[in-house]
Amino acid sequence: MEGKIPLIGEMFPDMSVVTTHGVMKLPEAYAGKWWILFSHPGDFTPVCTTEFVGFQQRYDQFKALNTELIGLSIDQVFSHLKWTEWIEEKMGVTIQYPVIADGLGKVSEKLGLLHGQNATATVRAVFIIDPRGVIRAMVYYPAELGRNMDEVLRAVKALQVSDRMKVAMPANWPHNELIKDKVIIPPASNEKTAKERKVSGEGYDWWFKYKDLD
Repeated sequence: MEGKIPLIGEMFPDMSVVTTHGVMKLPEAYAGKWWILFSHPGDFTPVCTTEFVGFQQRYDQFKALNTELIGLSIDQVFSHLKWTEWIEEKMGVTIQYPVIADGLGKVSEKLGLLHGQNATATVRAVFIIDPRGVIRAMVYYPAELGRNMDEVLRAVKALQVSDRMKVAMPANWPHNELIKDKVIIPPASNEKTAKERKVSGEGYDWWFKYKDLD
């Protein structure tokens, strides 16, 4: 459908973007890597500044998970460059990841980042994309609420464990109130497996079984 924004489980749409690191083709530029695209309402704004510093301070942790970062807003490249220069001069933090300059709003419109009629700035959004270019998670925040970068980092870790072990992750993993750092076994898909699970394995019932990380 024309104008349809991408959804969880769909491929990130092919696009060419202008960034502070030059022109990049997405998702091609990050083939084989996990990556996070995060939008912010505008350069030279307090909440966005704290977020950029927060992401940068965890950049090594993201890279250790084979994960890259890329920012976005409806600002020109010169604005991004001046702002990141200001962050380095005033706060001693060098922003190492690229920032998309979506001056015409084309990318933001394609990704569903312009909320409300006559929107002139992007909402705070986070897209987590896997090495195949598939969107695995999407979260939106209002302008007045800064994001929790540790939660974004946790989500990437959890998705990678889920993929590797074919399991589901409980709330607040790895500090779940019920099962700590254990992971949830997918529900039984037939009667035989359900009966077997009634008498084997850790869990509260046949449909709620869990196990330790391998």
